[in-house]
Amino acid sequence: MKPIVFCLLAFFMIHAASAQTKTFAEQLGYPAGKKVIIMHVDDAGMSYDSNEGALKAIHDGVATSVSVMMPCGWVPGFVHILKKYPEIDAGLHLTLTSEWKEYRWGPLAGKPTVKGLVDAEGAMWPSVADVVKHATADEVEAEIRAQLERARTMGFEPTHLDSHMGTLFATPAFIERYVKVGMEEKIPVMFPGGHNTAIRVDERMNDAMFAMTQTIGKQLWQAGLPVLDDLHNVSYGWKLPEGTPATKENLQNFKTQKYIEGLKNLKPGLTMVIMHCTDPTEVFPIISGSTQTREGDLLAMLDPKLKAYIEKEGIILTTWREAMQRRGKVK
Repeated sequence: MKPIVFCLLAFFMIHAASAQTKTFAEQLGYPAGKKVIIMHVDDAGMSYDSNEGALKAIHDGVATSVSVMMPCGWVPGFVHILKKYPEIDAGLHLTLTSEWKEYRWGPLAGKPTVKGLVDAEGAMWPSVADVVKHATADEVEAEIRAQLERARTMGFEPTHLDSHMGTLFATPAFIERYVKVGMEEKIPVMFPGGHNTAIRVDERMNDAMFAMTQTIGKQLWQAGLPVLDDLHNVSYGWKLPEGTPATKENLQNFKTQKYIEGLKNLKPGLTMVIMHCTDPTEVFPIISGSTQTREGDLLAMLDPKLKAYIEKEGIILTTWREAMQRRGKVK
């Protein structure tokens, strides 16, 4: 082979290989090798305390995005906040379960339309397994669309869609409807379709599952939507070491260090880091036994040490709104 031909062939092979290994973040125009993070607060609208925690985490802390549980009682309160602060990046935390014992909610589509989503109390089922057992994909899609319709009726256009308790990831049929609605409505969908380094370990993803994420990631990208390179979803399980008093100082120090470790271990690309920030009153412990971890998340987001680490490491914080704007500029 002539030297010039060999050089051209080598150039094109290297170029093709680099194109194939580009992260979705790079394809969106973010610098190569950078960690681009959506610091995301789940469960707004679930309670007054959840609303206050989400707002503080974004306005006073390093959180950048939030999603709203549309069937819940404090949704009007949070939508009123969004109207006051329209710059907040807010999506729909698509909700198909009602997991607490004393405080519950039902489907927005109504029981006659989605009977399989309703338990004996007239609320949504308390567990993901119950939804899988009783609900059809048609019912799931109907409820997704009802939650989107309520948001729009209230004047709230979501920046993205994601899934409460991961219910929409429980079966291939549920995933299909979740992705379908996002693509049809041109709303970004929380879906890790990239290298998935963290989520593969966290979810014990086998090769078939990983291949499925790659296929769906490409579908979402081709539909004009941004795609996550990875998903970090383990903070809910971070508990104070046994015997450590649950003071605000201890909670903040513990959770801040866990988030720093989590960010350190992430690979470059667009990653969503999930948390649940609550500013608890005396009522929240009656709703849920998760007060400690949720308050700890809020305290970590407010901690100057976490902000300083993010800045020192050159981590780029972003939102779903920005990711979608960037996707619109990519041919």
